[in-house]
Amino acid sequence: MITRSPAGPLHRLVVLRHAKSAWPAGVPDHERPLAPRGRRDAPAAGRAFAESDWLPDLVLCSTAVRARQTWELASAQWGTPPPVRFDAQLYAADVPELLESVHHAPTEARALLLIGHNPGLTDLILELAGDGLGDTVDRVRAKFPTSGIAVLAWHGDTWDSLAAGTALLTDVIVPRGGKEQGHRGRDR
Repeated sequence: MITRSPAGPLHRLVVLRHAKSAWPAGVPDHERPLAPRGRRDAPAAGRAFAESDWLPDLVLCSTAVRARQTWELASAQWGTPPPVRFDAQLYAADVPELLESVHHAPTEARALLLIGHNPGLTDLILELAGDGLGDTVDRVRAKFPTSGIAVLAWHGDTWDSLAAGTALLTDVIVPRGGKEQGHRGRDR
């Protein structure tokens, strides 16, 4: 059940888990780049945004290489990407740290995109969602995979009024890019 938040305009928090990352030997976790699948999936996530009404006014993105690369590849699918703030606090953040970053978003931003990591993102979505359309909450609870997108809608005057149980989870999708062509000319 959704807890009533203060009346105010509709806001949308869109959560994007970074695309699939590689695990190169000797590379610190923060510096891990996207894997080939991640390089295909991140543009697919960008196309999903472009085809929806989810385009953000502002982006908050982890400073991890895989999150920054996800942002670069996804936003390249849009005509004019919104401003982005790279926030070191979003790397390996838990719910209180994620909410602290969201709460500092400017009031004039009605749609915010948050790009980060699990398990923090899954925990944040489940904490904020007082309810969900269809099976959205169950799907996030079961698994919020790389390149997953979750859309939370809520009413409030400022971002700092976003709290546990005040949002409706309206959409959950997992865009996937096509496979690269194999040597025989077919998808593999």
